[in-house]
Amino acid sequence: MLSNGTTNLPGQADKDFWFCLKAQPKREHLAAAGLRKQFNVVCFAPRLRARKLTKRGAVWFVEAMFPGYFFAQFDYATQRRAVEHAPGVRGLVKFGDRLATIDAPTIEGLRRRMEANETVTIDPEIKVGQEVQIAHGPFLGLEALVTQLLPASERVRVLLEFLGRSVQMEVSKATLIQRRLPAIS
Repeated sequence: MLSNGTTNLPGQADKDFWFCLKAQPKREHLAAAGLRKQFNVVCFAPRLRARKLTKRGAVWFVEAMFPGYFFAQFDYATQRRAVEHAPGVRGLVKFGDRLATIDAPTIEGLRRRMEANETVTIDPEIKVGQEVQIAHGPFLGLEALVTQLLPASERVRVLLEFLGRSVQMEVSKATLIQRRLPAIS
């Protein structure tokens, strides 16, 4: 959880919290890599890897989990200036005169869910029995139920209600959108 740290940092152990840093857009991981290499600063720039539908079909994209921001753990008194002026860093995040910090257990919880290169893959894999919606073609917007995966052709067989009857048809996985389940409160 992001919290308002104070600017009175002496006396606090640097390992107890992380600073939130602003980065140039789409360069969070590069700024973090530069700080690691140049100043030996411990950084965390989590990214998401997900498939998105484009005109060419489904394509894997990697983007920042927190666009424009990343986290670093360093000695504020001796390294602040170097960190703030490092390539790709736009400065420390502040709320008025207070620095934005995040506690170490929260960062560790995020890091445990990451793959080796600080990414989380969001696997939109379609499964038999899943409700989907058709996103392209003449059946655009219709909801269907996946009845069979046809992996060799990247297609699935779906069951949909059309003109008052159930119809089975094969469609490309790339034309389907997974239905989101309502949030449980």
